[in-house]
Amino acid sequence: MNGAESLVKTLLASGVDTVFANPGTSEMHFVGALDSHPEMRCILCLFEGGTSGAADSYFRMKRDVSATLLHLAPGFGNAFANMHNGRKAGSGIVNIVGEHATHHLAYESPLKGDLDGMVATVSQWSRRSTDAPSVARDGAETVRAARALNGQIATLVLPADTAWTPAETHVTAAAPAPLHRPEPERIDAAARRLSQLGAVLMLGRHALFGEDLELAARIAAKTGARLFSDTAISRLSLGAGAPRITQLPYAVPQKAAALEGASSITLVGLHRPVTFFAYPGTSSLPEPADCEIDDLCRPEMDISWTLRALADATGAQSTAPAVNDMPPPAVPTGPATGEKTGLALAALLPDNAIFLNEAVSNGRNYASALRAARPIDVLGSTGGSIGWCLPGAVGAATACPDRKVVAVTGDGSAMYTMQSLWTMAREGLDVTVVVLANRGYQILRGEMTNVGIRGYGANASAMLDVENPTLDFVALARGHGVPATRAEDMETFARALTDGIAAEGPSLIELVCP
Repeated sequence: MNGAESLVKTLLASGVDTVFANPGTSEMHFVGALDSHPEMRCILCLFEGGTSGAADSYFRMKRDVSATLLHLAPGFGNAFANMHNGRKAGSGIVNIVGEHATHHLAYESPLKGDLDGMVATVSQWSRRSTDAPSVARDGAETVRAARALNGQIATLVLPADTAWTPAETHVTAAAPAPLHRPEPERIDAAARRLSQLGAVLMLGRHALFGEDLELAARIAAKTGARLFSDTAISRLSLGAGAPRITQLPYAVPQKAAALEGASSITLVGLHRPVTFFAYPGTSSLPEPADCEIDDLCRPEMDISWTLRALADATGAQSTAPAVNDMPPPAVPTGPATGEKTGLALAALLPDNAIFLNEAVSNGRNYASALRAARPIDVLGSTGGSIGWCLPGAVGAATACPDRKVVAVTGDGSAMYTMQSLWTMAREGLDVTVVVLANRGYQILRGEMTNVGIRGYGANASAMLDVENPTLDFVALARGHGVPATRAEDMETFARALTDGIAAEGPSLIELVCP
């Protein structure tokens, strides 16, 4: 047994059975070790940003970790943007990053880089193995760290010589340490505050789905507090029967308007809400100036226990929660628009679907329409780095092969990680991709106005559109092995979406939508 084999055995013994990989020379011994263990599912991603985006969404749906396999500092750098999104989502990810052999690091080889520095910028925990006998223990500690504090980015740097040198054993990861909980007096104070006029209960992480969301809705119904999520969500239950919750809008005026009259905000599972960017003459904080902010339960604390304690303190356990009870909308007709697309999705998404939303310009208001959908889980881009949706769909479909995945992305976002379509085809993943082709980075046109620029010329326009030539997503999808069609009106889109949902395996719809 060598160090690489001891690590693979350690991962499997610790319950990690999926790896999203883009390996290189320094990882070849690890690849060889994976080859000896068919019980480990190895999914090749053609770009490192695909590995990190897939591992992120895998955790959001599975609530347990997968691994990535990356190559040296440049490979980790390519994975960085979606690793950032995963960190903001609170996803647990085990990164195995190959490094040059220890003796080779004395020389300035072409691929040598500051790997430890890069790893530290986005990982909450990291370690570099020093010798082969340490690899198994280090691997187990990496898995434990990734599962700790509700999910972390944990990275193990594996020099090539520690992978090929003999090792003797493997290790099983220990359970992470218990989560911290708020003090009883803070629970009691929060319970009193939530019953006061203007109180807001704001949720994040796994408080946004399942039993935790239902319990939070009971608390809101009992106390009269308004129930919110932040703008960026890792996973949210929506649709018929799901607890009623308001997602903060993106735009600063609407975000501030949503919190108008708030006397207090009690945070459970998220950080204080803030605008995405600073704008001239506006505040970074959306709440009223005199609003009390209580970070009762930070994202790394025991969210489920906190909600149970709040429910007990408010007497909300038996209170019926307010739920979405809107009838499904009719499928719209005529020319395609962003608003109509949201209504069509609400009408046609199947029960128990996983819906990924990176329609940056057109998808901001989908949450209101999707309240009328069948019960679904919605995943969003948590860190703002675009190019998350397609690899995210790979991860979600891998974690939940029995559920239909529908991923809606803008054309600009899709071009960051188009290689994920090939992975969908190779793995036969049940994903329907919708590319909203508005032929530009439309959100940036709005941002130009938001920062005070009232007009712009040819240079700025050239940086905001994706025309000349026009992207052909049907051809791009077919070139990656994914069946595709184009729609320019809602009737054609509805037929294509219905067909894509009914079929098994991946498909793509290019919806030309201004």
